[in-house]
This record gives sequence, C-alpha cells and structure tokens, in this order.
Amino acid sequence: MQRSELRTRRGALAALITVAVTVLSMFLTAAPQASAAVLTEVTGFGNNPGNLRMYLYAPDRLASRPGVLVAMHGCNGWAQGFHQGTEFASLADRYGFVVIYPQANKSANGLSNCFDVWSNEALRHGGGSDPVSIVSMVSYALQRYNGDPQKVFATGFSSGAMETLNLLATYPDVFKAGAPFAGVPYGCLGPAGCGDKSPQQWGDLARNAYPGYTGPRPRVMAWHGTADDVLPYTMLQEEIDQWTNVHGLSQTPASTDSPQSGWTRRVFGSGQVESYTINGAGHNLPHPGMAAYAIRFFGLDDGSSTPTPTPGAPIRGVASGRCVDVPGAATADGTAVQLWDCNGQPNQQWAATPAGELRVYGNKCLDAAGTGNGTRIQIYACHGGANQQWRLNADGTITGVQSGLCLDAVGQATANGTRIQLYTCHGGANQRWTGR
Repeated sequence: MQRSELRTRRGALAALITVAVTVLSMFLTAAPQASAAVLTEVTGFGNNPGNLRMYLYAPDRLASRPGVLVAMHGCNGWAQGFHQGTEFASLADRYGFVVIYPQANKSANGLSNCFDVWSNEALRHGGGSDPVSIVSMVSYALQRYNGDPQKVFATGFSSGAMETLNLLATYPDVFKAGAPFAGVPYGCLGPAGCGDKSPQQWGDLARNAYPGYTGPRPRVMAWHGTADDVLPYTMLQEEIDQWTNVHGLSQTPASTDSPQSGWTRRVFGSGQVESYTINGAGHNLPHPGMAAYAIRFFGLDDGSSTPTPTPGAPIRGVASGRCVDVPGAATADGTAVQLWDCNGQPNQQWAATPAGELRVYGNKCLDAAGTGNGTRIQIYACHGGANQQWRLNADGTITGVQSGLCLDAVGQATANGTRIQLYTCHGGANQRWTGR
C-alpha cells in the first residue's frame, strides 16, 4: 500500500555441548537433506470469483496431517517474490506444513496486484471476490495433502496483511489465527473508513462480516513499525482495539515484554491477541526472524521451539581453554564472536536446539556470514537458515550444515579476543570444542 491509498479513505491510514556421543544424541537431529520441493502453480482449484492465481509450496517431508498457511504479498507484489523473500517456506521445510501464496490482481489508486479488501463482496462471508477464491485454495490444499482443518492460518504484508484480517473476519470458521505485518483493521478500506473508532465499533464491524456466526474467533498477532510512512503506526492500535473487542478482552495488556532488541510485545487476555511494535522499522516487514514467531503463535512448530530463553552451556576451545564469547554482552545482529576467558555469563551460554541451532540469550543464533574459508562467525536473529544450523561431532568439531566447514579459532591462536571463523576441517585442537 502507498500513501495514495490512504488519501482516498481519509485516514486509511543447549543443552550442553560435549564430545560424548551419548550427550549429543539427546539434542541433535540429522542434518536436513537438500530439498527438491519447489513453488508450483495450481490451476482448477475450485470456485475462483476473484480470478486469483494459486501458488503452492509443499515441503518434501510433510507432517502426517499438515497445517496450511496462506501467505500474501503486498500491492505491486508477486506470489513468487513473497515466497522467495520471506522465511515461511524454510519454516515449512522444518515443520512440515503447506504454504499457499495467492497472486492478487486488483488495482487500487494506481497500484497493481492488490487484494480486494474494499468491495461489498469481499467484506462479507460468502460474498465472493478474493476471500472466496482463497478459501477454495485452502480447501484444495486440505484435501490434496490430508491437511488438518484446525491448523489453517493466514499472514501477509501490507495489502496481504489487510486480507489476512479480512479473512479472519469473513471466514472465522476456516482460519484459526492470523499474523498481519503492517496492515489496517478489517473494514478500514470499506464504506466504514479508517477514521478513529471505539473498540466496540471496530469489533462490531468484524462481527458483522459473518452475521449469525457464534463459533470461536481467530487469534491475532499484529506487527507494525514505528517509522512506517505508508500505513501509520497508529493502525496497530486500531487493529488491537478491534480484535480485543471481538474476543471480549480488555484493551489493557496482560503483559508487556521485549523478545528482541527494539521489539515491544503486548499480550492481551491469555494470548488471544498479541501486538509487536518494531522500533524504527518502516513499511518493510517481516524482517528476518519474525516469521518464526508467527509460526510459534500458530502452533505450526508443534511446540518444538520457544521464544523464551533456554538453559545453555559454554563452548570451550580445547586448544585455548577459553570460551566462545559475544564481546561486551552485545545483542546486535552481526556482532562477531571471539575467544575469551570463561566466566559463566549469559553471553557465553549456548543452547543446542533440536533444529540444530546454537542459541545465546534465547533468541540469537550462532550464524555464519558466508560459506568459505575465513567466513566471520557472528550472532544474528534466529531465522531457520542453514547458515544457523550446526553439527556437533563426536571428535569435538562443530561443522556448519550449509558450508561443511569447521568452527575454527583464527590462526590457531589462543588469546583473548581471538576471532572465530569457518575453515576447512583438519582436526586441529583449535577446531575442537567441549561443553565442560
């Protein structure tokens, strides 16, 4: 969405790391195999009044009854680009769910490829247009892959975020939760407009999208950047007002925290509604690592990962006796790690996860900035990439899943401040590590 859209609508606005095989087997899984899965266009998927195109990603290893996630691009966007530019497909590889990427085709205020969130047809259950087409895609995927209808979710950016909330309002019987990134409340671009409304008024709009529906309402995780110059940050609070009212919750959060630096999370009720304020972010969500939080919120990770810190242990160099350390206890993405005297502090505590990650602070991963000899090893927000997955080997070496190279103390040095890198495995003491 662009400013022009807003002008037309008045305000539219680890476990321990050790060389012992018995300990490793408790925490490590086999390295993921190279995936042959590709994004595929599906035709003839069912009723398609919106004349949308359907693209589908089904990982090689599906869950026995996989969930289905609808992931939607913004105006001027493309399904293929949203597939390639977000982490939902890599998370599907890990957890075995199906991702649908609809291709929008509507024009609005000089923009192309927008989802319909303004027509009378789109704003009501069974009315037609894009929502009916998307529900047909979901039905196809559930049938084709023996999917679980209790695990159907929606997410998207900008126009796709708007359609996310549109689907939750018009088809609460289909979608169990949604995660809009930089959107507006349901009905905002319809006749009711985006002007300031009370929570009750916003809630009534959403409830009236499906008159007579009395079943459970979808949960909502809404994200917005404070520096969004296309859709104002104030829209986040309007979304929260709407969906807390839909759920009959207080607009006062039950808890507030900061899962990562620059993020503020507010939780309402017992978790039916969450909001994420991203300090300084513009109209460019989701950033790396955010998709994983949405997948946890949906339950598509089956509880196998957690956003809260987990106990860790040091990674101690055999040659140096010193520990892999985040300098100055920094938390910024891209901070290079080093050797330093072991001190038991959180910046030296690394937790091995079942996904093959080595986490520090609970939410930052040991990350390879490339794949060649000499590549810097750093911390970065966990996003599920192969450059953040590691094999802990029985000989004490640690190899990168993506590169096949070993974690190495540069120049076989042992002093405080020695940089850690990737290097061809040779079995030297500067490439062997222990959790003791």
